[in-house]
Amino acid sequence: MTDAEPGPEPPAGRVPGADADVVVRLVGVYDADHTVRGELLYWVGARLGTAHCALCDITHGLVRAKRPWHEYRAKLPVPFDTYHRDDQPEAVRALGTVPVVVAETAGGVRVLLDAADLESCGGSVDALALAVAVAIADAGLRWPGAPA
Repeated sequence: MTDAEPGPEPPAGRVPGADADVVVRLVGVYDADHTVRGELLYWVGARLGTAHCALCDITHGLVRAKRPWHEYRAKLPVPFDTYHRDDQPEAVRALGTVPVVVAETAGGVRVLLDAADLESCGGSVDALALAVAVAIADAGLRWPGAPA
């Protein structure tokens, strides 16, 4: 194999060359679809009380993402990527739960916060930040650069 040829793809949800306990990415999945129709149906349903997504309540106001959400993501040592039910990574989809926040490590993906955990944040980005930090510690995970 030459330097120009890519190596084999790692198994889904696995990150080559990283420690299994080091978080390399956070992934949040909204309980809504990514299409214009899906976004509209969720928005209307949320206003009428027929649709609910605790992660949406944390990250978004009525029409756009909350400023504290952007600020929190900017301070994290790893990316915090968000997806919808219909466009989430397969390794996360296999966990079978939305809304959800998962940690991706070299060992795969692992649920940090499920729907009930996200609901307990009460729509607060600060509460989410604390819940993520506690869940990472409780799971025996760590941020990049943190002592083992």
